[in-house]
Amino acid sequence: MDTYPANLTIDYPGKASRLSVFFRFFLAIPIMVILGLLSYHGYNSEQIPEESYWWVGILVVPTLLMIVFRRKYPRWWFDWNLELTKFSLRVSSYLLLLRHEYPSTDEEQSVHVDLQYPDVEKALNQWMPLIKWLLVFPHIIVLCFIMIGVMLCTILAWIIILFIGKYPKSMFDFVVGALRWGLRVSAYAILLTTDKYPPFRLSE
Repeated sequence: MDTYPANLTIDYPGKASRLSVFFRFFLAIPIMVILGLLSYHGYNSEQIPEESYWWVGILVVPTLLMIVFRRKYPRWWFDWNLELTKFSLRVSSYLLLLRHEYPSTDEEQSVHVDLQYPDVEKALNQWMPLIKWLLVFPHIIVLCFIMIGVMLCTILAWIIILFIGKYPKSMFDFVVGALRWGLRVSAYAILLTTDKYPPFRLSE
């Protein structure tokens, strides 16, 4: 199986604090406020799907213009987008009950994002960013249905964890796979770090 230049793995957690899980949404409010302040760049939150909120703060249009007109992707620009993506996924993992430690603003913790810095001149077609948003429509349609499954898994996992203190492994793998799929679509069409079309799969 070919490796894709964007990957996500999340360590399977041990026993969870039932009290923390019961009040998870309320406990996450402060860190969601921080993420929201970092991510908000003139977008109306009502126009953005909840499962895609971590895309908002990425500098999509400036990155596109830099690649198309200058054939550059400045390293600091990439590092900002990478760190914001990592932070967003840590918050998402906490909200989705995949991890139980409070999300750090800077430490990797147990959410591992592998995103390769692109060699723009050798690895990227400078005109591809103009049409990538159109090419990923099949992925977006599939991910809409997958995200419904993610929400259902999260609700069910919330109930199960309150009773047995642990997230069922098969459900955990599905939700992580959905986030992994979303990250790859983002790397292709939003972060613009690769021209390799994302695979239609949940696995690594």
